[in-house]
Amino acid sequence: MQVINSYKVKIVNMNDCLKETIEIYRKAVSYFINVVTSERELLEKLSSKYRVNLIEHLTHTTKDNPHPEYDGFDRQFYKFPSYLRRSAIMDAMGIVSSYYSNLENYKEERHTQVSSGKKFKKKAPKLQVKHYKCPALYRGNMFKMLDRNHAQIKIYKNNDWVWLKASLRKQDIKYIEKNCRGRKFSPILVRKGRNYYLQFAYENKVEFRETSLKDRVVVSVDLGINHSAVCSAVDSKGTVTGRKFINQPEEKDLMNHLVGRLCRKQKQSGKKAKLTRAWNKINNLKREITNRTVHEIVSFAEKVNADTVVFEYLDRFPKIKGSRNKRIRMKLQMWTKIAIQNKVKHKAHSAGMRFSRVTPKNTSLLAYDGSGSVKRNKDNFSLCTFSTGKQYNCDLSASYNIGARYFIREYQKSIPAKEWSEAVAKEPGLLRRTQSTLATLISLAGVVQIEK
Repeated sequence: MQVINSYKVKIVNMNDCLKETIEIYRKAVSYFINVVTSERELLEKLSSKYRVNLIEHLTHTTKDNPHPEYDGFDRQFYKFPSYLRRSAIMDAMGIVSSYYSNLENYKEERHTQVSSGKKFKKKAPKLQVKHYKCPALYRGNMFKMLDRNHAQIKIYKNNDWVWLKASLRKQDIKYIEKNCRGRKFSPILVRKGRNYYLQFAYENKVEFRETSLKDRVVVSVDLGINHSAVCSAVDSKGTVTGRKFINQPEEKDLMNHLVGRLCRKQKQSGKKAKLTRAWNKINNLKREITNRTVHEIVSFAEKVNADTVVFEYLDRFPKIKGSRNKRIRMKLQMWTKIAIQNKVKHKAHSAGMRFSRVTPKNTSLLAYDGSGSVKRNKDNFSLCTFSTGKQYNCDLSASYNIGARYFIREYQKSIPAKEWSEAVAKEPGLLRRTQSTLATLISLAGVVQIEK
């Protein structure tokens, strides 16, 4: 499998002069979006190989093409580099293609809802001309590496495109040399805050760990609100070989403080006030909690030599009405469940581990020992009481059930249908996977013999 990683290298000797380069590139993308939209019918008849050439022929003046159909590009973007122009055309075609795909999906969804007699309140997508794209500095034409810590880049300065020497931060270069291997792509000039970076992308070939089902170990993760994540290492027989509770109490205490301050400012300024500084602090802290959680999950999976990391399919939360639950709504918004799963998936693939998801229904509701439904503790929502009177951590029990459901699904795939029917007759809990628990997996492992 091919895995692409990226890393940003800070440019330390220039700052404000790079702003014009990014701005003029974004204006060029907006210009080409209008052209691609106008010529969409003609572009659909061509293969992707010739679409860039057609747009270039329609907009760029050359010796063989002195009068293009859209002759305003060369006057508005004087001496615009050829490779940068083609990059802007490809970005524009991607934006327009994405818009029409979303529009078709919207029409299909609307037709399905209306034909079934349901209300459809979703708004149609709009084609945005202004986008925050960043220019790709192609090697040779826009970017040249001079030595270990210096590069030459072509930027827009004083109404002309000139080559300037950029000094790169030494610790970034050391990190790339140590950790980034494989095929290296041309860098992208990006801006973050007041600083500018060259973002390099690397493509690596990764081979997954091939382990038989009976020897496989998975790390099942239950994402929560009380704990950032609870991880369990489970094998094919239902044996739990490791546990890990991941939480950031200091960061979450600071998050509650920032959210409370935001609520007070909203009361003073109104809900429609932007409050950019307050939201920036919350989002930065949220990003820090996400990154730490992802790092600890993957580190735990590597420590127990896991073959797969398993999550739940998590959808959006239902809307909670009423001002009394405002803090709860804010807390749920801060819980970046999708971002954590996407980052864990990428890091797991880079480490040679697979990524999987299971159905979330009843994972927290059912006790892992098969005793039935649990009752949550009102004072401490992370604790629950089983029907047998046993008190246990609810998130930990849910993580056991997540790992069990993964193995039950793999068992069903690997054995014949007749043998599976016999196993279901002996263990009725297998009939519906939404009712499966760790106890169901232990019973199944005792009934079915896996050879591979």
